[in-house]
Amino acid sequence: MKKLVLLLALSMGFVACKNATTEESDSMTSSISEEVWGQLEDGSEASLFTLKNANGMTVTITNYGGKIVTWTAPDKDGNYENINLGMKTLPEYFSGAAFFGTLVGRFGNRIGGAKFTIDGEEYNLVANDGENSLHSSGAGIDGQLWEAEIVEAENPTLKLTTVSPDGAGGFPGNLSIEVVYTLQADDALKIDYKATTDKATHVNLTNHAYFNLSGMSENVLNHEVTIYADKYLPVDSGLIPFGEPAAVEGTPFDFTTSHAIGERINDTTDVQIATGGGYDHAWVFTDSSDEMKLGAEVYHPATGRFMQMYTTEPAVQFYTGNFLNGSLVGHDDVKYDNRWGFCLETEHFPDAPNKPEYASTLLRPGETYTTSTMYKFSTK
Repeated sequence: MKKLVLLLALSMGFVACKNATTEESDSMTSSISEEVWGQLEDGSEASLFTLKNANGMTVTITNYGGKIVTWTAPDKDGNYENINLGMKTLPEYFSGAAFFGTLVGRFGNRIGGAKFTIDGEEYNLVANDGENSLHSSGAGIDGQLWEAEIVEAENPTLKLTTVSPDGAGGFPGNLSIEVVYTLQADDALKIDYKATTDKATHVNLTNHAYFNLSGMSENVLNHEVTIYADKYLPVDSGLIPFGEPAAVEGTPFDFTTSHAIGERINDTTDVQIATGGGYDHAWVFTDSSDEMKLGAEVYHPATGRFMQMYTTEPAVQFYTGNFLNGSLVGHDDVKYDNRWGFCLETEHFPDAPNKPEYASTLLRPGETYTTSTMYKFSTK
């Protein structure tokens, strides 16, 4: 079917609506379009939305799990390439696909022992990661078909809404969730999250995009990373944090100055890297405010691509694709081998429901959960 393309003037809202392909859009305008992408097992249709800004950056997002499917960014010579790990077809995501590009929740990351207690009542979750719960126990928002709305705005904007039902994965309460993706004129994708509940529950929403700034030509070990965090959370063999945040100074977790991912990733003198098989930890930002702040930067010297991550969250899970093994083949038939992508999942602390010393992730009726994260691209 043809795509419905909504053209936006750079300084105005929606100015035209016509049947066309994205490629037929004027190069000096930004646009957003929708097409049917495929069917779910129950016969319902999932859409694929294409957001494009006037510079030429393009992000495709499906309302099946709110997944980012493709994301192009220019290199230092102006060549646009995909920098997001994803699959070519909708059915390839049905078995999980390593959470590529998806929205995760209602609790992103791990909860130890797959249980927690609220107001004296214990809730047992589905243990889907050893004895622990990972990304909401296999009953998370990544597997839901979201309602989608193209929002009339200066920049291409997609609003997704869903309800995580009471009891999903063992979590209490009907959780109403809204996520808004906005592709800005400055080559930044902003993600705004909002949630409310009718029963006390734990909430920790994030996006699980895997990035590879090489344009998928090599693994991510040569990417140079800076994380503006002076502490991280040590983890046990099940990747559950324990104890207070530890200082990064003098450890392979010190990214307060730029280091290549591969520079110290195999330093087995650190028990946490040895047991985790690479970086898969939460870094605690030095700036503990809930204001939007620069949390991390990533640079790929060969292409000149430079990514900055801003967030209102207190931490980020930096993951280096340790469990990728080449079994998944994505866009352009690229095989996603070990350490072929990295993630910067902004979040509250893993296992916070079981650790009162961590900032609370509890949301009660009458309260509103809000958080924002932005990934901005440039070259140098």
